[in-house]
Amino acid sequence: MAARAVKRFRIREVLTAKAPSIVPPAAPSLSHVPRRTNPFVPQLNAKTGKWAPPKYSLRQQADLIKKARKTGMLDLLPPSTKTKKARERLAVAQAAQPVVKAQVITGETSSTPTNPKDAGWQRPVEWIGKVRERKVAGAEIGNRLYAGRKRMFKGHKWERLAEKRAIRRNMLLRDMPKRIARYKQYYRRRRPNPLKAAGTPKNAKLPF
Repeated sequence: MAARAVKRFRIREVLTAKAPSIVPPAAPSLSHVPRRTNPFVPQLNAKTGKWAPPKYSLRQQADLIKKARKTGMLDLLPPSTKTKKARERLAVAQAAQPVVKAQVITGETSSTPTNPKDAGWQRPVEWIGKVRERKVAGAEIGNRLYAGRKRMFKGHKWERLAEKRAIRRNMLLRDMPKRIARYKQYYRRRRPNPLKAAGTPKNAKLPF
């Protein structure tokens, strides 16, 4: 199923599709290689001056890349930001494997056609279209959340007050024996003496 999906894509975009009528002047010229419009990137309409969206959405591109990577046909897909990332991951995975296993996998998943009749959809193609990569701050260090921000997120209130609360708690705990002694002495002095006559407090108020 995966190889069939990639083959249908190549037949539809390489054999059935027509060559672009207007070729950008900056595009390299390869006379022996057919030219096709890259369906994974936006295309500029020279007549209207407007950009047309990619023929395949990012979700469709991701599905094709998964199937092509599973069958070893990743080189048959046109260049895009997603295919570049997939090729980099595949290169890292292959470099991490032993040399013997890499040779076995390469031999099993080779995309070289065995039938000459099927060589049409696997022939090399020059894809017309510029792949524009969006630079995301912090992507190279793996932290895109706080990169490029002048101020961090405010967080919860208990997180903002945690440092001040810790300082005050340490200060109170440092003098806690003195505080306890002072508290006990205060109430011990206010305790009435049973040997003395009951007195009226100075600030006592009449009940009427």
